[in-house]
Parts: sequence; structure tokens; C-alpha cells
Amino acid sequence: MKKILLIEDDPFLVDIYNTKLKESGFSIEVATDGEKGLRELSEKKFDLLLLDIVLPQIDGWEILEKIKALSANIEYLKNLQIVILSNLGQKEEVEKGIKMGAIKYLIKAHYTPSEVVTEIEQLLK
Repeated sequence: MKKILLIEDDPFLVDIYNTKLKESGFSIEVATDGEKGLRELSEKKFDLLLLDIVLPQIDGWEILEKIKALSANIEYLKNLQIVILSNLGQKEEVEKGIKMGAIKYLIKAHYTPSEVVTEIEQLLK
């Protein structure tokens, strides 16, 4: 079973994605802020990170930087697939996310939760 870490602070979205991803057969853990998310990433191995950018304490950009730094010592982080799921949809932000290591940048307003799950299923085949 593929393991996904969702770092998202919106309780409504957490509930939806938690339910949808579990229904699709994924094991999912949730962190509602950047600090907790980084702690989870350094303690457990995940196949995919679904990351919001606007978060309390540590934002998604800082998480991407820290993952890059941590991957020097934590081998499995080198293979972590990162999908950004954010409302920030400017061209510069999308390019920055990809440049910082995300394999996909999904803009929340452009995807239904079911479409996001389909994207994740394709990545984790």
C-alpha cells in the first residue's frame, strides 16, 4: 500500500482528501502545519507528499527547501514524489514549485478532489 503525507491546513480539504485517498487504497497521514509535516517526513517513509504552499508556521516553499537539505542524510527523501496542491496559481509560482522539486503543481480551483486522486494514482502506478 502506497503511503501519502498530506500537508494541508484547511480542515474541509483534509477531510475530503483523507476520505478520497483512503477509498482509492492509499495509506494517508495528515499534518495540518509545516512543522508537523517536516517531523513526519523525517521520521517515516512516504511514497508521495501532497503539499499546500500557504501553511501556518512553515510554508510549503520552506518545506521544499528543507526536504532538499534533509535528503542529503535521509536517503528515501531523494525518491519522494512531491505534488503541490495550492491556490497559488501564478505562472512564476508554478515554475518555482517545479524547480524546487515538485513533479506536479495542481491548482486547487482547477481540479476536483477526484481528479487530484486520479493524478496521484497515475504517479504511483
